[in-house]
Amino acid sequence: MSVELLAAQDAEMFTTSLSSEEQRELARKLTTVLSQYRHFSDSYIIEFFTEDLWHTLPSTWQPVLQDLSYPQIADLLLDAAHGDRRYPTVWPLSLLAFRATAHALAFSRGCRRERGRVAGSVKPKEFQENQSQSSLLGHIFRKHVKPKKQHEILKLGRLVKKLCDQTDCNRVVDVGSGQGHLTRFLSFGLGLSVTAIEADPTLLAMASKFDRQLLWALEKEKQKKNFLSPFPAGGVRGLPIRHVAGWVNPKSSWEAFIKQLSTEDCFSGSPPTPPVPSKKRLRGSEHCQGRFHEAQTSPSHHSDTCSQDFESPSQHQLKESEEQSSAESCCPCIKPVCQEGNHTKENSLRGYPDFVLTGLHACGDLSATLLRHFVSCPHVRGITSVACCYMKITTEENPTPPGLVEPPTPLTLGHESVPSEFGYPMSSWVRGLSEHQLSYKAREGACHAVEDYIRRLREESELLRIHCYRAMLENFIRDTRPDLRRAGIQTIKKAHLLPFTEYARMGLARVGLPPELPLDPERVESMLRQQGRVVVYFSLALLLAPVVETLVLLDRIIYLQENGVDSQLVALFDPNFSPRNFVLMALKPCEQGGQSPR
Repeated sequence: MSVELLAAQDAEMFTTSLSSEEQRELARKLTTVLSQYRHFSDSYIIEFFTEDLWHTLPSTWQPVLQDLSYPQIADLLLDAAHGDRRYPTVWPLSLLAFRATAHALAFSRGCRRERGRVAGSVKPKEFQENQSQSSLLGHIFRKHVKPKKQHEILKLGRLVKKLCDQTDCNRVVDVGSGQGHLTRFLSFGLGLSVTAIEADPTLLAMASKFDRQLLWALEKEKQKKNFLSPFPAGGVRGLPIRHVAGWVNPKSSWEAFIKQLSTEDCFSGSPPTPPVPSKKRLRGSEHCQGRFHEAQTSPSHHSDTCSQDFESPSQHQLKESEEQSSAESCCPCIKPVCQEGNHTKENSLRGYPDFVLTGLHACGDLSATLLRHFVSCPHVRGITSVACCYMKITTEENPTPPGLVEPPTPLTLGHESVPSEFGYPMSSWVRGLSEHQLSYKAREGACHAVEDYIRRLREESELLRIHCYRAMLENFIRDTRPDLRRAGIQTIKKAHLLPFTEYARMGLARVGLPPELPLDPERVESMLRQQGRVVVYFSLALLLAPVVETLVLLDRIIYLQENGVDSQLVALFDPNFSPRNFVLMALKPCEQGGQSPR
């Protein structure tokens, strides 16, 4: 089944379809180019001085790059759409070829400027009237939601609804639902039956709280306006959201995933309130929606998720009054409403209702896991996948990257599991290419926001000095502790506004070195004068970031094609507002059942 275009206003956001032969040829070119320029994508900018990165550049590049102004770096290197390129000197053909190749191979991120956007504005036009409130999203869905997330749930919610309409399927499973902003819009804004699965107990508690607030707001609207609908597009009202507390294991089979949706702790309306974590824990949870959060108080956990129990109408009617009283009481001793006997669990897999699978910024291997479930599980009719945190993807060369969350409990005997699979590469074709390997650093770089850095360059922002500061500090750290490499400094608040000596004092203390360590003033000044070179080198590496992301996403497109499923990659979100803006979507024909991935 082909994927139809979105509504007229979104149709132009679709990528051009490539044939299977063109997809494979593009993958080959991507691996070849990334292998050739691996020294850029694999380098750490904090080692600019310690590894003398500037002199690793071709000798013909150095003189033409070292005197570029920041706006020139943006216009001549990073901005693919910039048309008026005026070179201060003649550039070598090898540098021009590098830039042109990087831009040509990367998927278009939809960087064209929106009509009507205010000059200098970063936000889409839906925020022109109010910088923090989307004019296209109902007010009840904007509460507690930052503008970036408002933009994302509106765009993705509409896309999910269209896939549901095409498949004649009203059920959605949102994996990594977090605080439930997307699930509330899907359910109460678009009338879908939503199951959300989430591992972090703190996020589950917040989702439940916000669900109750929304229901209270609806009741208030009903009383004040005689139920004049506050919902967009006619204001349909969905069923209560069902929340599942659980961690989706990348090594588990689709059968285990379906059982998890049916048998994990489920809560209708109001899940039990878990213990409140530390502020540090909460900040970590907010960093990336859809990531594999590490639960502190529960043995089973999963990323931002909200789940709906799939019951027949008769079952729902029988439990309706029980669920309502549970939601009102929010008793911490509430029993899961979707627990069944073991015999019923086994038999329920065959007759399980179909659904559309979605994951908004599902972190690391979670996006790959959802695609595998989509291919294998006969009950998944469609999928929308928005990836995030590519550096946390497992690879054969690096099966345990930093930040990877292991299963809370090991798989037990008899627990259905799939053979060892990695998050990249997924396709047999890319796996067979000799230069397909992507390092942790290359994948981490692919998460950087190119548009944001271009904006900083054109504004000549003081934030640009941060990379130079950190590289200088690395030099002084290794002078004292040669064994201490790339130590984690963490963010120093408003570091760009500090003199380097003050920044160094704070940074040294964080790695256990004397804060008053003597710093040679002449050496400090010499390195500060090279800030422009640091910015140029970082920009050369950043030029490859979209190329790396393209290879990761293309590998997933080819994986789906190898398993008989056509897909589309959509630059759905405004990249200036939401850097990880690609949505991979696919549908299966009604007659197509699950199959074992090839």
